Amino acid sequence: MRADHAFAPLVTDRLTLRRSEPGDAEAISAYRSDPEVHEHQGWDDTDPDHVRGEIVEMADRDPGGPGGWVQFSVLDDAGAIVGDVGLRRVEDEQGVIVVGYTIAPAHQNKGYATEAVRALVGYAFDVLGADVVRAHADEENIASTAVMRKAGLAFVERWDHEEDGQIYHIVRYERRR
Repeated sequence: MRADHAFAPLVTDRLTLRRSEPGDAEAISAYRSDPEVHEHQGWDDTDPDHVRGEIVEMADRDPGGPGGWVQFSVLDDAGAIVGDVGLRRVEDEQGVIVVGYTIAPAHQNKGYATEAVRALVGYAFDVLGADVVRAHADEENIASTAVMRKAGLAFVERWDHEEDGQIYHIVRYERRR
């Protein structure tokens, strides 16, 4: 697997996935702070300053390289941010990329998540040379697991995870090269 030192935005029929920029923080914070969205995503702190800090921290990372998540803002054909997606290399599993995704509620149920994740999966295989693309979700997040299936990932396993006294039923989906 290789890092992409010269990332160029990914363009689909309706979307552009580009590296998130500090100026995206307000929009990302707005939908990630929505309680129904926040419940299913991995950022504990979603205020604009924190989101901006996360974006700045990720700016020096190359997609597919070490160091953690790389975030991409998802823009519609009018240039509006409709969500974000991200990927990270699994450090202790050679050739494995994990993807994540969040679409703003106002833009859900339009196929944007599936279109963006398909683009990210293709990018992980074709550009980064991944052998496996993986995604996780709470089993009760039916919309997220539907995106995984529509993007060509298959169910692999389910396990229980306890956090702050609450039990989450986590599922893992994967697609192999």
